[in-house]
Amino acid sequence: MNKAKFEYYVVLVTAPDIDVARNVAKAVLEQKKAACANIVPQIESHYWWEGKLESSNEVLIVFKTTEKALHQLEHVVREEHPYDTPEIVCTEITRGNDRYLNWLSDSVNA
Repeated sequence: MNKAKFEYYVVLVTAPDIDVARNVAKAVLEQKKAACANIVPQIESHYWWEGKLESSNEVLIVFKTTEKALHQLEHVVREEHPYDTPEIVCTEITRGNDRYLNWLSDSVNA
């Protein structure tokens, strides 16, 4: 396992339903801004919005991408997403299997 040097990222995006999640994932993948999108079909979200405590059922998309593609991935998500303020949260991959990280790099077009 190799240290990733913050070249690779996991990006979390929530969506209101499975159809939106699939459309967002498809758009990002078709433009090669991520190597992979995992869709977690049901999460329960609790959050503050416009001064009120809210809750809703959502879908979580987990993207794996490169540092070079992060801004472009965010742009695609914002174009395809129905939320005014979509959740787009990134975290570095600090270690990973060399073969997987190479595949990730080869699969993304920054």
